[in-house]
Amino acid sequence: MTRSSGVLLHLTSLPGPYGIGEFNEHAYACVDWLARAGQQYWQVMPLGPTGYGDSPYQSFSAFAGNPYLISLDALRRDGLLSDQDLSGHPDFDHDRVDFGVQYTWRNGVLRRAFEHFEAGAGAGLTGDFQAFCEAEAAWLDDYALFMALKDAHGGRAWNEWDREIRTRQSAAMAAWRDKLEREVRLYSFVQFLFFRQWNALRAYAHQQGVQIIGDIPIFVAMDSADAWANPDQFYFDAEGQPSVVAGVPPDYFSATGQLWGNPLYRWDVMQQQGFRWWIERIQGSLKLYDVIRIDHFRGFAAYWEIPYPAENAMNGQWVPAPGHALFEAVRGALGELPIIAEDLGVVTPDVEALRDDFGLPGMAVLQFAFGGNDWEKNAFLPENLRLNQVVYPGTHDNDTSLGWWHKAQEHERRHVMQYLPDASDLNFGWRLTELAWSTRCVLAVAQLQDLLNLGSEARINLPGSLGAHNWTWRARPEAFSSELARDLRALTERHDRLPR
Repeated sequence: MTRSSGVLLHLTSLPGPYGIGEFNEHAYACVDWLARAGQQYWQVMPLGPTGYGDSPYQSFSAFAGNPYLISLDALRRDGLLSDQDLSGHPDFDHDRVDFGVQYTWRNGVLRRAFEHFEAGAGAGLTGDFQAFCEAEAAWLDDYALFMALKDAHGGRAWNEWDREIRTRQSAAMAAWRDKLEREVRLYSFVQFLFFRQWNALRAYAHQQGVQIIGDIPIFVAMDSADAWANPDQFYFDAEGQPSVVAGVPPDYFSATGQLWGNPLYRWDVMQQQGFRWWIERIQGSLKLYDVIRIDHFRGFAAYWEIPYPAENAMNGQWVPAPGHALFEAVRGALGELPIIAEDLGVVTPDVEALRDDFGLPGMAVLQFAFGGNDWEKNAFLPENLRLNQVVYPGTHDNDTSLGWWHKAQEHERRHVMQYLPDASDLNFGWRLTELAWSTRCVLAVAQLQDLLNLGSEARINLPGSLGAHNWTWRARPEAFSSELARDLRALTERHDRLPR
């Protein structure tokens, strides 16, 4: 990376006519806006299909794309949908995503697009669809069958299915593939549509000089095609039930820790297999993103192991992980990779060594910089930041900067004023962004909410919760104003972060 900057905005937060951000004209307009504003990076959250809780960090697949992001108007232009298919749609909220409505209404619309395709619409896509299925068979076959099986089992998690299919007995697999052949083809077709549209949007971003930073969680969801199709890679018993699960101990975000519930990797098995699964996963991520931000990077040095079942994450232990061997294998197979290490939280010397030995940029959050008694030594203060680091006013796991300012303790506000003496409710999100841009860090990234100086009502996630507003915030079209692009470009130029 060269000295640069970018904006963090998940695709579901974009404007659009059907209740959620899509790969539509607003996504292309966002790319244009980023380019006018002098931004070289657009950071998004994981793009996988979401399930219970709607979190992009708990996906049905580490390889698949989220059907909710498919532009329905583009499908109409392709001849896969008619005006009638899109008429009479629900009265969508332009400020919040209703994932329940998306699940029922949008999935029905995508099914109609598939039925039209099967009846001969969009005939020019047939060859491309077949080629996609062949090229992506390594993950697509299992994912499409997994989703069809979930439907056939009333949406239940795979470890609640009958034993024969839960444990992938060959006779059961063959019988279900035959029985669900059409549904499997439907799920494959929807993935084809996702990647076709995303690849076009990403190519357009590249033409405008914008690169995509994509987020991949270190762990996969328990209820995922990855866990079901690769049971030997996880701590499962003979019945497909987990013996231990993932989380983090008590920290800044939660007094009882966070019980994520993800299955934990059998690192010994993965290492014996040359970390094949991880190499394939990163290859898959590079088909989506230009730069990969690995969430919870510290789990590659040691991870928090929680016995299953558990009520919270307090009763766990740190267990070492073979991070060095993993990244050596990945580098040997794929070369040097554009990876950002999310090294927030409990960062120990082994985590720092793993990050630095592979030259990976870590992260810094300015909202964390102003607390504590010995705050002058805080690693996130601007003067203590490193060159090989990505700095944020706040991330999707934080309150907006203005929301944080409203809740900050008196000593934090006093410390902030030493850096930003003119900060106020009217400008705090922007002023903290200016401070981030002024640092020595090679890359500075701000949430759109902070550029707009929005309060807690625009927070997109509260970690460790299933809050009604998590992941639902949406921007209005007027958020992408020419005035904000002008001001952001001027800020970027002032701090020597414009494209060279």
